[in-house]
Parts: sequence; structure tokens; C-alpha cells
Amino acid sequence: MHTKISSLNRLGIRNARLLKAMTVTLAAVALPACSGDLDTAGHVAGWSLIDAQQRHPIIVSEQPADLSVRVARGSDGLTAHQRANVADFLGRYRGSDSGNGRLTINVPSGSPNEVAALKAVADLRDIIRDYGIDDSRVIVNAYHSDGGHQPPLRISYTRFVAEAPQCGHWSVNVADDPRNLPYPNLGCSTQRNFAMQVANPADLLGPRTMSPALAEKRDQKWEKYNKNEAVVSKKDQDERASVKSEN
Repeated sequence: MHTKISSLNRLGIRNARLLKAMTVTLAAVALPACSGDLDTAGHVAGWSLIDAQQRHPIIVSEQPADLSVRVARGSDGLTAHQRANVADFLGRYRGSDSGNGRLTINVPSGSPNEVAALKAVADLRDIIRDYGIDDSRVIVNAYHSDGGHQPPLRISYTRFVAEAPQCGHWSVNVADDPRNLPYPNLGCSTQRNFAMQVANPADLLGPRTMSPALAEKRDQKWEKYNKNEAVVSKKDQDERASVKSEN
């Protein structure tokens, strides 16, 4: 009986060792497969989390916009043609978000046309006020020309520019993709067209700033409120809706 139990114990130990060896072998074989699955899963997750805006981003950068105005010596301010060019330049300035930024005017100093340039600056300031641009946004600097007889009057501001992504990535065969993932060029043309058509690239960075409140209208409302009067605007008889009942 004792001999039989010893044989069973030896058999159990041998089976346990064999089972352990098989487990280690299976683990070693399965490890590369698991690693490959993890890599594939990470790749799939990366593609699923990245949309067209992330794969093909629109880069918004700041670039200078300049206008040079040639002021002849002895001239009395800006000419009609120069006024038109300045007005067009200020219109583009106000149309962009740079209308909330700085407008820089560089005036030549020590040149033969210095006096004429100062007269042109006076006309330029009048045009700037006509466009509703506050004087606090205007910076006037003097610069020395490099030996020029009639250096120009330089007006500049920083504008936002949208850089469209480059499309044409067709490295993946869309007709044979067992993973069924978005192909690299998906959505690129939409992003590129949007970057080319956007009127104000600053809108891609955030909402526009609000214009200042009308102080006169606010004072009128506040005065009516203090007098315990209605602050709601009264409508004319033509603006009121009429309801007719039919019997």
C-alpha cells in the first residue's frame, strides 16, 4: 500500500512539472501575439481619435501688412490717389481682427521731405478718425532713411493668415483596407477649401471682440430707471401686431 502511494506521489509531481513547463512555453509563444495585438489596438485607437481637423490642421499665423506712401518734397499733404490707397488699407485693417491691434506709422526723419511727411501724417490721422479707429491704437515712430532723398511714409499692422494643408496623400489603397480605417487624405480638401475661403482667419482662433457700448443710449436707460419709468422702447401703431377675432 505504501509503495502504491509513493508511485502516485511521484506521478503527481511529474505531471505538475510537465504542466508548469507547458504553461511557460505557451506564455512565451503567446507574448509576441499579445504584443502585436496591443500595437494594432493602439494604432486603431490613434486613428479613431484623430479627425480631419487634427490630421489636416489649418495653421493660423501672424504676418505683417505694409503700405508705403511716397511723399514728395514740398507737397501739402496726401494726394487724392494716396488718400484712396490709405482708405483701402484701413478698410482691410478694420475688416480683420487686427482692427483691435496696433496701427504703426513710420515717419522719415532728417530727410528733405520731412516737413511734407509730417503734413501727410496729419491727413492720415484725419482719415484714421473717420474710420472710427481710436488714437490709442495708433503708434507713430520716426526712422532715419539710408541716404534716400524722399523716403516713404510706412503704414503697417499685423494680420492673421490661414495656411491651408497640403493634400494628395494616397499611400493607402482604399479599395483594399481590411482594418477599415480613415485613409490619410480623408477631409484634407475640405480643410484646404475652408482655409482658402475664410474671410477673417482670426475667427479660427476664437470669437471676435465686442464693440464698446453706446454711452448715450445707456445713460438714457439709466435716467428712466431712476425715475421709475419704463425702459422698454415704445412701438409705433404700425409696428404693433393686430389680432382680429372672427365670429
